[in-house]
Amino acid sequence: MTKKNTELNSLLSSLPGVGPKITQKLRNINLSTFKDALFHLPYRYVDRTKVTKICNLNLNDYAVIEGEIESVGVVFSKRRTLICRISDNYGSVIIRFYKFSNSQKSQFIKGAYIRCFGIAHRGKSSFEFYHPEYSIMEKNNLKPLDTTLSPIYPTTIGLSQNKLRDIIKRVLDHLCQTQTNANVKPFNSEKLILNQFSSYEALKFLHNPPSNTDLSVLESRSHPMQKILSLEELTAYQVSLLSERKTIKSHTSKPMFRDLKSEGIFLNNLNFKMTSAQTRVVKEIADDISSINPMHRLVQGDVGSGKTVVAAFCSLQVLLSKKQVAIMAPTEILAEQHRLNFLEWLSPFKYQIDLLSSKVKGKLREKVYRKIEDGRTQVIIGTHALFQENVKYNSLGLVIIDEQHRFGVNQRLTLLKKGFNGTNNCKIIPNQLVMTATPIPRTLAMSAYADLDFSVIDELPPGRQPIKTSVFSDQKRDEVIKKIQDIVIQGNQAYWVCTLIEESDAFEAEAAKVISSELQLQMPALSIGLIHGKLKAKEKLDVMDRFKRKDINVLVATTVIEVGVDVPDATVMVIENAERLGLSQLHQLRGRVGRGSKPSYCILMYGKKLSQLSRQRMEIMRETNDGFKIAEKDLAMRGAGEILGTRQTGDIGFKIADLSADASLLPLAQQNAEEIIENNPDYGQKIINNWLPKGNEFSLA
Repeated sequence: MTKKNTELNSLLSSLPGVGPKITQKLRNINLSTFKDALFHLPYRYVDRTKVTKICNLNLNDYAVIEGEIESVGVVFSKRRTLICRISDNYGSVIIRFYKFSNSQKSQFIKGAYIRCFGIAHRGKSSFEFYHPEYSIMEKNNLKPLDTTLSPIYPTTIGLSQNKLRDIIKRVLDHLCQTQTNANVKPFNSEKLILNQFSSYEALKFLHNPPSNTDLSVLESRSHPMQKILSLEELTAYQVSLLSERKTIKSHTSKPMFRDLKSEGIFLNNLNFKMTSAQTRVVKEIADDISSINPMHRLVQGDVGSGKTVVAAFCSLQVLLSKKQVAIMAPTEILAEQHRLNFLEWLSPFKYQIDLLSSKVKGKLREKVYRKIEDGRTQVIIGTHALFQENVKYNSLGLVIIDEQHRFGVNQRLTLLKKGFNGTNNCKIIPNQLVMTATPIPRTLAMSAYADLDFSVIDELPPGRQPIKTSVFSDQKRDEVIKKIQDIVIQGNQAYWVCTLIEESDAFEAEAAKVISSELQLQMPALSIGLIHGKLKAKEKLDVMDRFKRKDINVLVATTVIEVGVDVPDATVMVIENAERLGLSQLHQLRGRVGRGSKPSYCILMYGKKLSQLSRQRMEIMRETNDGFKIAEKDLAMRGAGEILGTRQTGDIGFKIADLSADASLLPLAQQNAEEIIENNPDYGQKIINNWLPKGNEFSLA
C-alpha cells in the first residue's frame, strides 16, 4: 500500500482528542477514516466573514453582529428565559437563551462588547436571535473574522458542528502537510478531460470556500469545483460499469439454442397473441442465451406490457438445455402469481415448478431444497429465500430478477453467484435477465445501466383501453363512493388504496381498517375486503385469492398491491391522498386496473391542501397513460433517484453527484471512462476505490 493510501485509510480515532465517545458518534454518520472525513461534504454554508450592521439585517438570514450589551435580565413567563439587548449604534436586537447556566448568565454584563452569530427572527419590536453562537470580547482587541465560508455538515446528536469542523480541518491540514512534505498528493494528479484541478483541491475548496465565493452558486450545486467532483464520481461509476461489462464478456456461459418446434407448442398454448414488441425482445434475449458469453440484459416495459410471458418464453430455451431457472420477485403475492402463470404457460412441457418463500416451511421446505439440489425442480420461483445459504442449485442457467430496483445489490449478486462455476479467470456464470415496470428515459438508462444490454417492450397488448383518470377533492367522497358502487354493481371490481404520511405498516393498517369499515357501512350490499402490510404472507395470499374469485367486490388496500398483481375484472381504482405519492408510484398503482378489455378508471383523491408540485403530478396522470412520458416528466420534476430506485440512491450512495442536476455530465463521464479503460486501467481502479463503497463488485448485479 502506498503512503498516500495509508494516510487516507488512517483512523479518525488516531487524532488527538478523538476518544471512544466521539469515535462512536462519528461512526453513527459513517465516518471512520481520513478518507471518509474528506468526502463528508457540507450540505450548506453560512457566511461569518463580515459583520452586518443591525439596521441591515434581513428576516431569516444568517448574520454576524457586534455591539454593546445594553441590558440583561431573566424573565419568568411560560419558560425561564435569559434576555439581552445589544446595540451597535445603528439599531438594536434581542438575544434569547431558553437553556442557560448561572456561569453563562454571569458572562453577560451591561456595557460588555459581544459578537453573535445566528438567524435573525422577527420579534415584537426588533429582530431576535435564539441561542446564537457568541463571544465576549474587548472592543479594542477584536478576534479576527473567519476568512472562509463556514461549512454546515450532516451530523448527529452529541457531535456539534464545531467539533466536526475541527476534526475535518485537522484531517485536511494533515493531508496538506503530507502532500507538502512527501511531495505526493492524496489523490492521483492525472486530470480528467476538462479538469483544471485535482479532486483533492476541489474537496479542500468545498470544505472551506473563500469568502468571495458566491453562496447561491454553491447552494445550486453549479460551482465548477462541485462539477469537477461530480464528473469524477460519475466517471468512476461508468468505469466500474464498463469494466464489469468487459469482465462479463470475458466469462463464458453454456450456449443454449432455440427449438422452434417447442416454441410453437408454447405459443399455441397461450390464449393470446404476443405483440411485435414482445417478439422482438424475445429474439434479443434468445440471441444472448445462444451465445457463449453470459447474458446481462435489462428489459423494461410499461405496466401491463407483458414482460412476464417474455421471461417464461425465454426460460423455455434454458430449460430445454437441461438448466435451471430462478425467478426472484419482491413480494410473495407476485411470486405466487408468477408460479401460477408459469404453470399454465409451460404446462405442455411438464416441468417441475416450485415456490420457495416464507410460507413454505418445515419438511416441505427441506423437500424443496433437495429437489432443487438434485435437479428434480427445474423452475424455482420465490422471494429473498432464493439466495439463502441452504439453497443449492443443481445447474443454474438463468436468473430472472423482477422489479429489480426492489432488491439490493448484495441480494442480486448473491443469487447470481449461486450458479458460478470455474476459476476466477474464466468463470462459467448464469445468464441474468432483470426486469422493471418503471420506465426509464433512454438516455438516462444507457448511462446508468451501461453494464447491461437494453430491451424495451414499448407496446401494450391489443384490446387494452386507456385508463381514464380523474381527480376529486376528498370533500366529494360521497360522489366517488356512488361512482364505485355503480361500476361494481355492473359486475366489476374495485381497489380502494389508502396512503399515509407515516412510513409505518401499523399506521397504514389502522387507517385501512377504518376506511374498510366506513365503506362497508356506505355500501352494505357489496363485499369489502382488506389487505395491508401487517397481514402475514398467507393471509395476504388468501385475500388476493378471494378477490380474484370475486368473493370480494371492493378491496381496501395499502400500497402492497403496487407491483404485479393481475385481476382482469378490477376496472376501477381509488387512490386516497394521491398528492402524497410520486408520479412513478401513482403510475404503478394505476397499472393494477385496465388489465382486460373493459373500460377502466382511476380516481385520484386529494386532501384540503394541494401544492403546485402535487397539482402538476395530478395533471400529468390525467393527460397520459404512457409510462415513458411520465418517466420524462418525473425526471424533470423529481430527479433520477426516484426513477432509478436503489441502484443509484441506495446501493451506490453517490457522495457528490446527482443524476438529475448532473445529467449533462453523463455523456462526458462515459467518454472519460472509455478512454481510461483503454489507456489507463490502473487509474480507473484508483478512482473506483476512491468513490465507490464496494469497489467494482456491485455492478455485476
